[in-house]
Amino acid sequence: MCNIKNGDIIDVTITGIQPYGAFAKLPDGSAGLIHISEISDRFVKDVNLFVKVGETIKVKVIDKDEINHQAKLSLKAVKSSNRKYRRHYNLKKEPIKETPLGFAPLKDAMAKWISLGIVEEEKF
Repeated sequence: MCNIKNGDIIDVTITGIQPYGAFAKLPDGSAGLIHISEISDRFVKDVNLFVKVGETIKVKVIDKDEINHQAKLSLKAVKSSNRKYRRHYNLKKEPIKETPLGFAPLKDAMAKWISLGIVEEEKF
């Protein structure tokens, strides 16, 4: 791992998948782990939905252990840097327009929702 440094973006091959992340083989033959929290910036229910065994992907090296020849890797760091667009939240600073009904529909439905929740809870 001597020529792979923190912050490098490298190609790795997925060698195994567990509920907590994906194992990968680095170009120098060492092993790495993409923890489930580093798979995506969105909720990850199943790692298998993002990577497959045998697949080659680009990841960012976020930490390395020279003694054990292991690396902590991030897929989301590469994906987020490759985004073609970013969300822009109300850049013109226009005031938020309130709907004519406001929160009245929520207020009207709240009692019903609460009673449904109690009824559902009683079933258990």
